Amino acid sequence: MMDHYRKFIETVAREAGSLLRERLHDRHTIGYKGEINLVTEADRLSEALILDRIRRTFPGHDILAEESPETLNGSEFRWVIDPLDGTTNYAHGYPIFCVSIALEVEVEVRVAAVYNPMTDEMFTAEKGQGAFRNGKRLAVSPTAELGRGLLATGFPYDLRVDRNNNMNYYRSMALNAQAIRRAGAAALDMAYTAAGCFDGFWELKLMPWDTAAGWLLVTEAGGTVTDIEGGPYHLRSPHILASNGLIHDQMLRVLARTDPFDPV
Repeated sequence: MMDHYRKFIETVAREAGSLLRERLHDRHTIGYKGEINLVTEADRLSEALILDRIRRTFPGHDILAEESPETLNGSEFRWVIDPLDGTTNYAHGYPIFCVSIALEVEVEVRVAAVYNPMTDEMFTAEKGQGAFRNGKRLAVSPTAELGRGLLATGFPYDLRVDRNNNMNYYRSMALNAQAIRRAGAAALDMAYTAAGCFDGFWELKLMPWDTAAGWLLVTEAGGTVTDIEGGPYHLRSPHILASNGLIHDQMLRVLARTDPFDPV
């Protein structure tokens, strides 16, 4: 039954990604949802395309999307959508962004896709069936030492006004890992963790559409996802930690001994 949904998600993610790729170097209309939280016309066009496809194909389903009011029909199916993850990159013409779509069935993420239109990488996962990149099965990295690990992270939009802004965690992790990358698209960071490019990823204050698809990708590739205290992760968790599993406890220990409010 889920194979039908997986194929649908792939098709729609690719279609939305193509729209974004074609418009990347256009002059964008930029709005602000916060001091540094951008939204462009491309976000809205991509989301409108995805919502139209879902509503025409699955008219009774619930939908949670970044740029639109939530659709609540009382369905056991809910789509969780980020039409453009990496909006700030996109607005500046920096080609690191993606489309992220996940499908929950009875509050469990069952199918997901993260599409990188600039590299034509389609990351997909189905609960219990594994994770794939362009049809090739994914597996998390075999790195067992944090000191050998390449990590990814990001910073929240309120970092100028809230001292719990990941700066301290970043400093602590940078002193313990091999290196850290901050690309600006959480769903893509998690997809590359599932693919074994990154060994671990953490971030604060993400929303369900940022993490739903990446969460399934990482776990289906053999990795581990928790909150940053090691507890069970769910889509309303305020913070996330994803890894290959082998360095998960090491990352948790670094985070646990760091005071998030200590001045950098």
